[in-house]
Order: sequence, then C-alpha cells, then structure tokens
Amino acid sequence: MKSIQKIALAAGTAMSGLLASASLVMAEVNIEPISTGKGYATNFGTMFSSILNVVMLVAALLVFAYMIWGGVEWITSGGDKNKAESARNKLTAAIIGLVIIAASYAVITLVVQFLGFSDFNDVFNNVGDINNPR
Repeated sequence: MKSIQKIALAAGTAMSGLLASASLVMAEVNIEPISTGKGYATNFGTMFSSILNVVMLVAALLVFAYMIWGGVEWITSGGDKNKAESARNKLTAAIIGLVIIAASYAVITLVVQFLGFSDFNDVFNNVGDINNPR
C-alpha cells in the first residue's frame, strides 16, 4: 500500500509541474476571444444536441470505469471463484451497457434521419409555432 501511495504522490507532483508550466505558456499567448453571439447554444436544437453528446460521453466514461473496476477485481481475485464470478458479472454488465448506449444513440440518429432531418438542430428549426402556423 505504501508503494501505491508513493507512486500516486510522484504522479501527482509530476502532473502539477506539467500543468503549472502549461499555464505559464498559455499566459504568454494573446488569443482574441471569439464572439459567439448571445451564448453557445443559440437555439434549442444545438443545446439538445450538445446535452445529448455530453450524456453519451459521461455514460461511455462510466462504462469504461466499470470495466476497469471489473478487470482489477478479476486480476486481484487470487483464484477465488466468487470474486472472479463477481468480476466477470461486472465486465458483462459493462459490455451490455456499452451496447445499449451505442444502440440508443444509433436509434435516435436513425429516427431523425428517417424523418428527413439532418440533425437535431434541423429538427427543432423546422418545428413551427402551434399558434402561428406558416
């Protein structure tokens, strides 16, 4: 346990040194700010698409972390069948979760394209006002 703490401390010190030098380098560059208008998401379609992408990214990262957890459990099971089975169940659940995430994103994209839209921004731009039809 002491060796893991020493490695973590050394890695943290190295990363903080790298980040400190990166901030110094970034401070010397004059970058003109880009004007994006009123905000990043100027309409509902862009906002919905961005939120969907962030949710998919977080879900994929959680699946990856769960796979690592299961792999570490499998490696450290030490021949214990119960621990190995628990680790195998975690890996199986992570793979099933990854398939579900990919399939849900594919189904959403397929439905949007099947309806004749290019993306979510196009979907929400073509939705008219109920009270004021075109």
